[in-house]
Amino acid sequence: MTHIDVHKLDSVNMKIDCDDSIAKELNQFFTFEVPNFQYTPAYKNKKWDGMIRLFNVYSRRLYIGLLDYLTQFAKDRDYTIDCDFENKVIVDKDDVKSFINTLDLSITPHDYQINAILHSIQNERCLLLSPTGSGKSLIIYCLIRYYLEQMQNDEKVLIIVPTTGLVSQMYNDFREYAGKNWRVEKNCHTIFSGQDKTTNKRVVISTWQSIYKMPPEYFEQYSMVVGDECHLFKAKSLTSLMSKTVNAEIRVGTTGTLDGTQVHKLVIEGLFGRVHKVTTTKNLMENKILSNLSIDCLVLQYSPEEIHEIKRAKYIDEIKWLIAHEKRNKFIAKLTKSISGNTLVLFNYVDLHGKPLYDLISKMCPDKKVFMIYGGTDVEQREQIRQIVDKEKDAILVASYGTCSTGINIKNIHNIIFTSPSKSVIRVLQSIGRGLRRSESKDSMKLYDIADNLTHKKYRNHTIRHLDARIKIYNKEHFDYKLISMKI
Repeated sequence: MTHIDVHKLDSVNMKIDCDDSIAKELNQFFTFEVPNFQYTPAYKNKKWDGMIRLFNVYSRRLYIGLLDYLTQFAKDRDYTIDCDFENKVIVDKDDVKSFINTLDLSITPHDYQINAILHSIQNERCLLLSPTGSGKSLIIYCLIRYYLEQMQNDEKVLIIVPTTGLVSQMYNDFREYAGKNWRVEKNCHTIFSGQDKTTNKRVVISTWQSIYKMPPEYFEQYSMVVGDECHLFKAKSLTSLMSKTVNAEIRVGTTGTLDGTQVHKLVIEGLFGRVHKVTTTKNLMENKILSNLSIDCLVLQYSPEEIHEIKRAKYIDEIKWLIAHEKRNKFIAKLTKSISGNTLVLFNYVDLHGKPLYDLISKMCPDKKVFMIYGGTDVEQREQIRQIVDKEKDAILVASYGTCSTGINIKNIHNIIFTSPSKSVIRVLQSIGRGLRRSESKDSMKLYDIADNLTHKKYRNHTIRHLDARIKIYNKEHFDYKLISMKI
């Protein structure tokens, strides 16, 4: 028998009825190797084989968001398939525009944002791929306002974000868009840092960390779930959380970028829906929605004695050697002092690098306001610093990648300095996005990408190979960059 029947179990899973032979094919088709699995403790302890299996042979369950992939699987093999549900909704662009006009927004949506709202409503579940600075929070606001009018009064919307800073930012963004038309204080409840998880308000904005351990019954109240910056939703705790939202027929994920791996994409699409590209960074620059970007890749050259000292070192040893290098840190501080405009200095290790850099820059730049943000900085203080920097013209913000590479909205950044190497597509693009928003005082942004050449004969050191990976990202995104060799 070469037929597949598909039945909806809930808003998360579908049941696949088919022969055992097809089930085995599906299991193989939806099995993927996790990148760098060989370095995980579970693999080293022989408790895991490094594979993610999205289809369960025994329960015959598969995420509903993967229906299109299942349909293509059947088509490629000439199998017949019947499905007892459909997620398409009939609505046109004029309907969406008319609804948006009723919201009396404080800001006019761009055409690509209207198209994203239309696509989300038509499909009811999707993953919106749109770069930092493209106005994802406005899209989310319009969508929740639309669905609140469609839902019963006892139905709620859950918005999940990865950080406490984004909870406050989303709440404040909604207040800015609504003006006097819709009272955010009356309709929205925020959850982070031990705040009350129960509320009568119909919109809940929460970090995933605050609610992922809540029982399944807690999530039954939500008819719509939004995952903001959901490229971070690959963690087991997050997939567990999303699997509890069994009544949430409406699912919208937003992200600036995916990590490029098939398993990452399919897990998120399974939880939300198929990827829909809203726009690109290059298009936003060309249309003067984002600042123009130029990149100087500063390749630091070291003495033969220093290279010999650290040659062929393990990655972590090379990193520790670099961030403790006195001349390198002084170079970063002098660079920070020499450039004009607000500068964001990004580091990776708080105690080993961030705090020493902050002290050095503060000492070297007594005439500039210097701030520091890292995981230990409380939410209110982060928000105060963000607002201060937005009003300054020549301030310095020394910040960890973890707190500033995702979601924090500072419009008035003129320069960014990468002080720690990375090859992560998500981290690089999200970090660049911190400075691309336009403001009254800027229409361009400069990135100083610091790399370290410790090449020994034919051996290319770890951090120079990370630069190679970043250059591939810049080329793919059509960013303008130049390589500048400098002696340390």
